Amino acid sequence: MKVIALNKNFQLENAVFEKPVPKDHEVLIQIKASGFNPIDYQMIENELERKLVSSPVLGRELSGIVVEKGVSAHQFNIGDEVFCGSGSMGSNGTYAEYIAVPEAIVALKPKGISFEQAAAIPSAGLTALQTFNRLKLNTDDTILVTGATGGVGSFVVKYLTANHFRNVVATVGSEENRQILLKIGLQNHQIINYKEENLVDNLLKANNNKPFDFGIDLVGNYMSEVTADVLKINGTYADVTALITKDAHETLFNKGTVIMNISNYSYTMSKDYQYYKGNLEKISKLIETGIISPPQYRTVGNLSLETILKAHSILKNNQTQGHKLIMKHE
Repeated sequence: MKVIALNKNFQLENAVFEKPVPKDHEVLIQIKASGFNPIDYQMIENELERKLVSSPVLGRELSGIVVEKGVSAHQFNIGDEVFCGSGSMGSNGTYAEYIAVPEAIVALKPKGISFEQAAAIPSAGLTALQTFNRLKLNTDDTILVTGATGGVGSFVVKYLTANHFRNVVATVGSEENRQILLKIGLQNHQIINYKEENLVDNLLKANNNKPFDFGIDLVGNYMSEVTADVLKINGTYADVTALITKDAHETLFNKGTVIMNISNYSYTMSKDYQYYKGNLEKISKLIETGIISPPQYRTVGNLSLETILKAHSILKNNQTQGHKLIMKHE
């Protein structure tokens, strides 16, 4: 099968691998679409993320069609349209024509949406749902969401608005992204452009001049410092990026803040497959019933080295403009 793989110099190149054979409890999926995530290029460049590489073929989420089953795999039929967050649990990554994965992490594709939309769900949707569930929010809590139109951010805002949270303030960097949040359900006064002067003051003003109970930081670096500054004493900081600066960490410590680390990877360590399937089924139901809308996506191209390099560059330069990047597999 055609793949784009890392060579011994840790550079991507075209390659041909044997089509994987599904193990007993696995299904073989012909990939129809796959999603790109920042971790994809970070695995190539960052020593910390590189430790997560389990296959020379990268890529961590997909939608497609079941084409073969292991002898003990009984949850799906040949021809079923499915999606999943494969992470490092598959035979290879998703920069490939096929992947074998445990059937226990796979869910049926939501009815009425495309393969491209389905492939845009797993990583961002699961991360956002984990964040929402673990914070155990009350509807009167005040919540800051940074990077609110990214893949995870838009899902977080959708979950909050669907559950009638009103005290939400979100950051964007453009008028186009402001319009995205208005469509999701936020009001104009809840959306702050992080590029404007006096960002800390603007955020506090949007929160009735009070510090926030919760900060969901989807950006890190400088925004981790801003989030730390506007959190209340004994507030909660949800860290989704592992990019807290030293100054932010000091501020959070001095304020006695609870730092909650969010990671989908942790569930692979304990082989808690129900986390993946169960939560994908929940998200699927929310989309099928119209409670939340499927993610906005942008197709970068078909399965090719050129497409992957282009997608990595767009992610690295923060040019997604609120759209999940998708690769089609013809």
